[in-house]
Amino acid sequence: MTQGVMIFAETSGAALAPIAKEMCGVGRRLADALGEPLIAAVVGCGVGDAAQEAIAHGADRVYVADADVLQTYQTASYCTVLGQIAEQAEPEVLLVGMSDNGRDLGPRLAFRLRTGLASDCVDLTIDAGTRLLEATRPVSGGNAMATVVIEKTRPQMATVRAKTMPAAEPDTGRQGEIIAVDVSVDAASLPVTVVERVKAESEGVRLEDADIVISGGRGLKGPDDFYAILEPCAKSLGGTIGASRAAVDEGWVPTQLQVGLTGKIVSPKLYVACAISGAAQHMAGCGYSKTIVAVNRDPDAPIYQRANIGIVGDYKKVIPAFQAKCAELLG
Repeated sequence: MTQGVMIFAETSGAALAPIAKEMCGVGRRLADALGEPLIAAVVGCGVGDAAQEAIAHGADRVYVADADVLQTYQTASYCTVLGQIAEQAEPEVLLVGMSDNGRDLGPRLAFRLRTGLASDCVDLTIDAGTRLLEATRPVSGGNAMATVVIEKTRPQMATVRAKTMPAAEPDTGRQGEIIAVDVSVDAASLPVTVVERVKAESEGVRLEDADIVISGGRGLKGPDDFYAILEPCAKSLGGTIGASRAAVDEGWVPTQLQVGLTGKIVSPKLYVACAISGAAQHMAGCGYSKTIVAVNRDPDAPIYQRANIGIVGDYKKVIPAFQAKCAELLG
């Protein structure tokens, strides 16, 4: 008999990754709605401390698969181990956060478990009458929302878009059960061998982690305006810059700064969109920001329909003035 909500508690090094804390938050909420336990699956190498961290963030039971062969994420090995954990735990609901790894893992794991998958979800609830998971996800490029229900197969699976669920707050006094998992994956049997991992060097806060993002679109005149106008303002506030797909396609900024459906999904406290029209593809990447400020010379730009604050004007005048006023208020 299936019972409980299980999450893939992804790790970063020896600790829980930020996406795992978000999964703990939504997993705990759904488990409480069902009146059932929250189960976490921690997979990796040297991740024993992450198990206790998962309990502190709301898990009642944690399955830990700790082995050298799991040191680096690979679809085959992680899918095999998580499949074994799911078959042992028999959860009613299984959630995977849409990190780079989770985006790859979710569909493969759903196929292994022969169950349905609601992908890229931005809201999850439990129907009080049917006790089924109701998963809300964007469709038609973010222009509409669909609610997906998996009625006949178990577990009910969903991959969850990052930055759309609040992270669980830790309680170091919580107690839970930790279960060691016997890992029987043979490294020689894996179809892929990881030869080397190279980390890209970057300065300042990552785009997806920033509390303040100032983005530019094709309406900017070129890369100079990104780095001479937007970036100084963003850095002065402890934030970073982003860009629309059009600006990236022009070659003005690197692809890792692209915000949108095919770029990064961000949910900062403040998102300032400069000379961005507000196409659905872009808004799908920033629409869950706490406050959206649009700066555009076109008073009929679609982005004003989604913005909390709209400024009809020239970003070359608005952003420096905004930076100067913030500097004055911050002393």
